[in-house]
Amino acid sequence: MFELLKTDSSSKARLGRLTTAHGVIETPVFMPVGTQGSVKALDPRELLEMGTKVILGNTYHLNIRPGLEIIQAAGGLHNFINWSLPILTDSGGFQVFSLAKIRKLKPHGVEFRSHLDGSPLFLGPKEAMGIQRILGSDIAMAFDECPPHGCTSKELHAAVERTVRWAKECREQPRAEGQMFFGIVQGANNPALREECAKQITALDFDGYAIGGVSVGEPEHEMMQAVEMTEPFLPATKARYAMGLGTPAQLVELVARGVDMFDCVLPTRVARNGTAFTRKGTFNVKGGAVKADFRPIEEGCQCFACQRFTRAYIRHLLNVNEILGLRMVSVHNSHMYLEVMADIRKHIAAGTFGEFRREFIANYIPSQKILSARVKHSLKVDDRG
Repeated sequence: MFELLKTDSSSKARLGRLTTAHGVIETPVFMPVGTQGSVKALDPRELLEMGTKVILGNTYHLNIRPGLEIIQAAGGLHNFINWSLPILTDSGGFQVFSLAKIRKLKPHGVEFRSHLDGSPLFLGPKEAMGIQRILGSDIAMAFDECPPHGCTSKELHAAVERTVRWAKECREQPRAEGQMFFGIVQGANNPALREECAKQITALDFDGYAIGGVSVGEPEHEMMQAVEMTEPFLPATKARYAMGLGTPAQLVELVARGVDMFDCVLPTRVARNGTAFTRKGTFNVKGGAVKADFRPIEEGCQCFACQRFTRAYIRHLLNVNEILGLRMVSVHNSHMYLEVMADIRKHIAAGTFGEFRREFIANYIPSQKILSARVKHSLKVDDRG
């Protein structure tokens, strides 16, 4: 159940509470991505200490490895990974986009060739919901088609038609006890299709609604436009989830546009290359400029890495390929994302979100390299983390 607690007077930002079978999620919320049952480089204790309330798992990847028999024998995904708080599972719809070279679209689903060994795998509404039922996630996502940026009008219309039809088929499938169910709106940057898809998906009365088909290669302003096209047609009484987004500055702007929930691989993905997120933008911890810099990654940050280690030491670890280095940047980046969301909630509650938004955006310097990281990686082999 979603409760709308407060709306910001200067924007569409919302303060809410989503109650699930495994706990309450205060929104706006950032959800660390644990595609294969683990948030990369972090353990559950660290996630809990930094305030994580919900993580993601992925239907396609968990179905391949370790397989449903293992997870079912363990008593579900929560037991298997020893995570007692909420889990949201993606349906595999993103893989329809990211694994386009090894899949074929069919009327009732998608034929994949495993990215591991080429073995056949069929994933459709029935299969995606069946897998998520066994996983036992708190929030299951409908199976959809995520069209790529720049696709033809014919391809886009077909993707929306399939997304709506598959959502109806998903709606007919049984779910785990207490499992919530979110629908997904597609339509790229076509206002009429976004509206049409949103109206048809919301008519199915899901527990929440996701804005899909964003951050798939389009410029940032088009991504924002896609959200703006969709949001007016989503009910205020249900949670709104922008899938696969974004940088800290994007999250602030998307909250201002009425979005409640976010996930993104960037905090841990770029950390593995030594890139740190701060409230002023990003910088490369591996760079020579911090060779003798004995400050923390970010002044004032309360994460474990910033409280214990210097930039110079973490740079050394990264450059000699010590695992602790990438772990500490991953800890900092994830903590930073969660702290930004906590600040957003605090300022919405206090009625000062507008001031916070202006100051944050004024100080944050975006990196075009970071903005394109998710898509470039996805076009190779998608692991969403």
